[in-house]
Amino acid sequence: MRSVRIGVDTGGTFTDVVAVDEQTGEITTTKTPSTPANPADGFMEGVRKVLRKAGVETVSAVVHGTTVATNQLLEDRITDLGFVTTEGFEFILEIARQSVPDGYGNSYFWVKPPRIVPVHRVKTVGGRLDHTGAEVRPFDEAQAVAVAGWFRERGITAIGVCLLHSYANPRHELRMREIIEREHPGAVVSISSDVLREYREYERSVTTLVDAAVKPTMRRYIANLADRLGMPFSVMKSNGGVLSAAEVVHQPITTVLSGPAAGALGAALIASTAGHPSVITLDGGGTSTDVAVVIDGEPSLTTEGGIGRYPCKIPMIDIVTVGAGGGSVAWISPEGTLKVGPRSAGADPGPLCYGRGGTEVTVTDAHVFLGRVPPHLLGGEIPLDADAARQGIEALAGKIGLSPERTAAGVLEISAFNQSNAIRQITVKRGLDVRDFPMVAFGGSGPLLVCRLIDILGLPSVIVPPDPGNVSAFGLLTVDVKNDYVRTFVTRELSLDDAAEIFGDLEEQAAEALDREGFAAERHIYARSADLRYYGQAYEVRVPAPAGPLDETWRAEVLDRFHEAHRRLYGYGYRDDPRHDVEWVNLRVSGIGPITRPAIGRRPYGAAEPRPVTAREVFYDGWGPAPIHRRADLGAGSVVSGPAVIEEYGSTLPVHPGFTAAMDEFGNLEVRRAR
Repeated sequence: MRSVRIGVDTGGTFTDVVAVDEQTGEITTTKTPSTPANPADGFMEGVRKVLRKAGVETVSAVVHGTTVATNQLLEDRITDLGFVTTEGFEFILEIARQSVPDGYGNSYFWVKPPRIVPVHRVKTVGGRLDHTGAEVRPFDEAQAVAVAGWFRERGITAIGVCLLHSYANPRHELRMREIIEREHPGAVVSISSDVLREYREYERSVTTLVDAAVKPTMRRYIANLADRLGMPFSVMKSNGGVLSAAEVVHQPITTVLSGPAAGALGAALIASTAGHPSVITLDGGGTSTDVAVVIDGEPSLTTEGGIGRYPCKIPMIDIVTVGAGGGSVAWISPEGTLKVGPRSAGADPGPLCYGRGGTEVTVTDAHVFLGRVPPHLLGGEIPLDADAARQGIEALAGKIGLSPERTAAGVLEISAFNQSNAIRQITVKRGLDVRDFPMVAFGGSGPLLVCRLIDILGLPSVIVPPDPGNVSAFGLLTVDVKNDYVRTFVTRELSLDDAAEIFGDLEEQAAEALDREGFAAERHIYARSADLRYYGQAYEVRVPAPAGPLDETWRAEVLDRFHEAHRRLYGYGYRDDPRHDVEWVNLRVSGIGPITRPAIGRRPYGAAEPRPVTAREVFYDGWGPAPIHRRADLGAGSVVSGPAVIEEYGSTLPVHPGFTAAMDEFGNLEVRRAR
C-alpha cells in the first residue's frame, strides 16, 4: 500500500504542503489560503488537498512548520504572565541591557518599551546559590508557598521562574516548580534550568518568560491539531531539527522560527545537490521575507537571536526577517515620501487584486498592474482583479504626482531595496562578501524581484528551485530530530575530567530524548560544541568540538578551531600570544536522530530555446509584448532570455531585459545577467 510523508508550512498568506511517496520518492505539492483566525483549518484543508492530488490515503508521518508562537510574540499578545526570581533581584527586567536600537542615535531619544512582565507581577523568593551552584542560603519554602498563592488568587496562570545561578544547580528552581504545581495546579510553569541552562540572568529570564507566555497557546493549538489529524505528528524547531508534538508542548519556545528554518534547510539541500554548497537563501512570502546564509551545506546558527523585542538565547538558524512580502502595503509618510511595508495586508483581506475588501496598494498589486504576474494565482484557483489593482495604483500615483507605471515600479524598487538591506545584514555585517554567494530565491513572492537584486547586490546568479512556493514545506521533510543541551562552565583552566562529566550528562539527556522519539541507541548522533572567548571579552565564539575521549589532543583541537574562527570572524586572533588567555564559557551537545531524506530527481533535457505558450503586455523599461513560458514545459538545458515571464503553480519569475534563466538538470532555473 502506498503511503506518504507530508510537510505542512503555515505562512501568513498561504499554507504550503508537500507529500513524498515513501515507495517511489515522487513529490506532490499544493497550496491553500491560510486561515489566521484558526491556522488548524488551513492545515487540515492542505492535508486533504495534497492527499487527493497524490491519489493516496495512507499517511506515515506529518511534519509541521508553525508561526503560532512567532505571531503571538510579534503581535505582543502577552497577558497574565507572572515572574518569580531571587530575593533582591526583582528589577532585573527593568534594568535589562543598555542597548539602544539602531536609528535612535542615543538613549536620550529612546524610551524602553514595556517589560514582558510588569513589575507588580514580579515576586521574589529567599534563598541563594553561588556561581558554582553551592548553597549560600537555603530556599525559603514558606515564602514560595505565599508567592504561589498570590498568583493563584489573581488568576495568573502562566509563570516563569528564573533564580540566580540556577544554570549551575537547578535544585531551588525545581522545588519552586513543585510548590507552584501543588498550590496553584491550574498554572503553566517554565523554569530557566529547563529552558536555557546558561548564564546571563537577563537573557535567561526573558527567554524563560517567552517560553511560559507561548506555552498555553501552543498547547491548545497542538491539542486541536492532534484531535483533528488523528495521528501523532512532529513540529519544526528553530535550530534546524524537528521534535514530536508531544515533546514540543513542553518547550514551545524552540518553535519560534519554525517555518523560516525549514525553508533555509530545504534550500540548502536543493542548492548543494545542484553543486552550490554555499548560498544566500531568500524566502519571500506574503507578509515578510526571511534571509539566511548557508556555508558548506549548513545554515549558520546563532544564540543571539530574538523575536520582536524579546531576546531569545535558544539555538536557532541565523535568520534576518524584513517586512517585505507580496502583501506589504505601500503608503505615504508624513514627509510625503513613498514607503513599502512592514505592515502587510495578509491573507484577509489581502491585496486589492484579491477582491476581498482590501483598500491599500500592495507589492502584489504593483506586479499585477505591470503585467509581471498572471491574472490569477495557484493555476487559476484564485482569480485576480487587475482593474482593482490598476485603480489603486492610479489613486496612489495621483497623490505623489507620478505616472502609474513609475509609481508601481517605485513600489517594487523600494521592496527590492528592503530585501537587499536584509541580505546585507546577514552577509556584510557578518564579514561576508555578498558577491561570493549565489542566492536561492523561493516562496510565493521570492522569485519576483531577483533580477533587481542581482543588480543591486552584485550577485553572481540566483537559483529558483522547482515549486519555489513549497520549498519550506519540502524542507520540513529533510530535517533530522534534534535537541540542544547547554551548560555554563566558565574557566580558563578547563579540567578534562569536569568537561567529560558535563558532556556525559548532556549526552545522557540527549539520549533520553531520542529514546522517547523512537530512535534506537545505535542511531543516536551527538554533536559537541563549545563557546570560548579571549579573557576579558564579553562575547563568545562557538566552535565544534571533536567526538571521542577528552584528552590534551582534544583540548588543542578545540583551541585551534577557536583561534581560527575568531580570526575569520573579526580579522585577528591571539593564537601564539601568551598574554591572552582563552576562557571556556559554555559546553553544548546536540542530540540528533537522523532520517532518510527525499531524493531530488533529475530532469530530462529539452529544447535549448523553448517556445512560449503566449505573450502579454508587460512593463519592464517600458510597455511591450513579453513571451510567457510555462515552467513545466522547460527541460534541462533550456534558456529563456528576457524580456519574458516564466509561470508555474504557486510562483512567477519575471525575466527582465538583459537577463537569462537557464534550467539545470535538477529543474532549477539559474538567473544571470546576459553575457
